[in-house]
Amino acid sequence: MNMQIQAHDLLWGMTSQMLPDDVPDWVNDVITARQPVVVRRAVTDPKRVAVGIRGQYRYQRFATEMPKNAIIRQIKPENLRLTDLALFPHLQQILQPLHDTMQKFNLPWGYTGSVGFELATGMRTVTENSDIDLLIRTEQPLVKSEASYMLKILETLGLKTDVQLQTPLGGIALKEWAGTTGKVLLKRHDKAVLVENPWNERRE
Repeated sequence: MNMQIQAHDLLWGMTSQMLPDDVPDWVNDVITARQPVVVRRAVTDPKRVAVGIRGQYRYQRFATEMPKNAIIRQIKPENLRLTDLALFPHLQQILQPLHDTMQKFNLPWGYTGSVGFELATGMRTVTENSDIDLLIRTEQPLVKSEASYMLKILETLGLKTDVQLQTPLGGIALKEWAGTTGKVLLKRHDKAVLVENPWNERRE
């Protein structure tokens, strides 16, 4: 694959032969059904990628790795914002106003979590209790006042959104960055750390 592999990307191509021994039956069922796996943050061999396998239920999550040369398809969160929501009428009423609002921020963004998985696969994974997980790519620092403005605009929609900002160094929660005066939790590939500036690792 030519695209950079990043956390939250969906990947196809994993087979049961790549799984560790003695995995739960549901994991084998998911992979046998050729469902995608989700890239997760972890340090791995350069020829492998850390992935998570999701089952039918929220508690069914399994962490493993897959060889990069096995990847046959990749979908990034921002690819999913181009999905024709008319194909998902049960989600369109919720996602359309959210999509229109996100477009106003003029930053690369996309769906992750159960919403992203359903848009990518067509499988019913979103429930009435599901959050709408979003990823916003922020290569340049996002000042707190702008983050607070974005959060307030999203809150006016009355939706259960969980928004993560992806910086070059890792991921942070929009809500935490917008409302915290001290250090915030930055999720890096090697570990989660408290930092003052998630765009500048020298200020940890």
